[in-house]
Amino acid sequence: MSKLTESKEWKALQAHQKDIARIPVRKLFEDDPQRFQRFSCRFNDILFDYSKNHIDQTTIDLLVQLADANGLREQTLAMYRGEPINNTENRSVLHIALRNRSNRPIKLNGKDVMHEVNLQLSKMQHFSDKVRSGEWVGYSGKKITNVVNIGIGGSDLGPKMVRHALKPYTRPDIRCHFVSNMDPTDIMNTISGLNPETTLFLVASKSFTTPETLTNAETAKEWLLKTAQDRRAVCKHFVAMSTNYDAVKQFGIDPENMFEFWDWVGGRYSLWSAVGLSIAVGLGMYRFEELLQGAYEVDEHFRDTPFEQNIPALMGLLGIWNNNFFHSHGHAVMPYDQNLDIFPRFLQQLDMESNGKYVDRDGNPVDYATGPIIWGEAGTNGQHAFFQLLHQGTQLAPCDFMVAAVNHNEVHSRHEKLLANFLAQPEAMMRGKNREQVIEELHASGLKNPSETLIQSKIFPGNRPNSMFIYDKLTAKTLGSLIAFYEHKVFTQGIIWNINSFDQMGVELGKQLANAILPELSSDNVNNQHDSSTQSLINEIVDRRNTLM
Repeated sequence: MSKLTESKEWKALQAHQKDIARIPVRKLFEDDPQRFQRFSCRFNDILFDYSKNHIDQTTIDLLVQLADANGLREQTLAMYRGEPINNTENRSVLHIALRNRSNRPIKLNGKDVMHEVNLQLSKMQHFSDKVRSGEWVGYSGKKITNVVNIGIGGSDLGPKMVRHALKPYTRPDIRCHFVSNMDPTDIMNTISGLNPETTLFLVASKSFTTPETLTNAETAKEWLLKTAQDRRAVCKHFVAMSTNYDAVKQFGIDPENMFEFWDWVGGRYSLWSAVGLSIAVGLGMYRFEELLQGAYEVDEHFRDTPFEQNIPALMGLLGIWNNNFFHSHGHAVMPYDQNLDIFPRFLQQLDMESNGKYVDRDGNPVDYATGPIIWGEAGTNGQHAFFQLLHQGTQLAPCDFMVAAVNHNEVHSRHEKLLANFLAQPEAMMRGKNREQVIEELHASGLKNPSETLIQSKIFPGNRPNSMFIYDKLTAKTLGSLIAFYEHKVFTQGIIWNINSFDQMGVELGKQLANAILPELSSDNVNNQHDSSTQSLINEIVDRRNTLM
C-alpha cells in the first residue's frame, strides 16, 4: 500500500464516503437552505457553484486536510519560486511567469526570467502590429490576409482554442487557420483556398525538429515557392516560434523573426508564450494581454487564497473525491457556449497528458486511480449524443457546465432557451426521478396501468455530481481565468497523487516505433522485431500501395 492510501486523511475520507453516500444529494439540499451559499465561490465575474456534488462540510474539511498533509501549499510556493518541481527532467515549471502582470522578479538559478519574458512580449507586439496594420507585406508587396499556424499538441490546441473562443473579437480582413495533423489532407485542405502572396505561416516547434510540424512546414514552403519561385520569399512568409537558431535559419526563416520560449514552458502551457503569436496577430496584442491578465489574477488567487475558497484547489479536490472515493474514471466538460466547443479538446491534453501516470514521483507504481478520461461537447449537442449515459448509465461521470449570462449573439429569446437547458441538465442529474414521481406523471398523462418495464425505464437515479461556471460574457480576460483554473486544478491533483504532472514520457514510445517502421514502408527492409500482427499489417499496406499507386 502507498503512503497516500495508508494515510489517516485518506482513510478518514473513505469512512466518510460510506456515510454520505447513503444520503441523496437532493436530501442534502432539503436539509440545508444555505447549501448554495456554502458551496459556491465568486471570482471577478465568474461564479463557481459546486453544491451539486455529493459533499457536505465534513467532506470539504477532510479534503482540505488531505491537501495540507500532502504539501499542496508548499509545492505551490515551490513552483512560484522556480524550483525544479518537474523532477524527472530536473526543470522548473514557470508558465506563471509568462502572465506575471505585476512584473515582480521570478528567479531561475538566481536570474530573473521576467526580462526575457518581457522582451518576447515586446517583440510579439511589434510584429503583430506590423501584420495588422499592413506594414508587413509578402514577397509581392501585398498585405497579409491569412495566417496559418503550424504546430502540434499544445502549440496547436492552445492558440486554436483561444482564437476560436474569441472569434467575436477577430477582424474579417485577417483570417487564421491551424494545421497540425501529419495527414497531408490537413495542410492541403487549408492552403487550397489561399493566395501564397498574402499568406503568412507561423511555425511552432521548440526544437524545430518535430516531425509533424516540420513535414507540414516543408509542404507549405513548397506550395509558396511554386508561385514565388525565389527562396528569398520564405523570409517574408514564414516566422518561427522556436529555440533552434540554426535549424530555423537553414529552413529559410530570418532568425530576426524567430520568437523564443524556454524549457520551463511545457507544450500544453505554451499558449501564454510566443506560441500564442497567432492570438496576438488575429486579435491584437491588447487582447492577448487581457488573456494574460485573466490568468495572472487566477495565479494570485490560487497562491494566496485558503483552500476552502480557492476555486482551482476545490476543483482538484472534488475531482479526487469523485475519482478516488466514488470511483468515477471520466470527467465531462460541457460549455454551453458554441465558441468554446474546442475547450474540451484543449483540456484533454492539459489533463490527460499531465496526470495520465501510473508511477509516482519516486518511480513507484501507484495503487490508486490518477488522471480521469476527459471528454465533452458544446451546449445542447451533447444532450442528444451522450447525456443518456450521464443520466442513467452505469458509469459515473462528474460534469462541469459553463455558460455566459449574455451571449455575443443575442437573437430574440434563443439564449434564454440555451440558459434554460444549461440550468435544467445539472438539476436533473443531481435530483433524478424516483418511482413515485414516474407513476404520478404516467397517470397524469392518461396511462393508468403502465408496465413495470416502462416505469423502471423512466426512473433516474440522480446523485450525478456536477459543477457549474457562470460568467458575464466570454471575453479574453474571462477565458484566461477559466484556462488557469483548470491548469491549477491539474497541478492540485498531481501533487496529492504524488505524480509528476509536467513530463509526458508516454508520448515518446509511439514516436520511436514510428521512426523504426517508416523505412519499411518505402523499401524491402524487414524488421523482424515486430510482432506478427504489426509485420503483417506493414506488408499489407506496402502491397496495397504498390498496387494502387
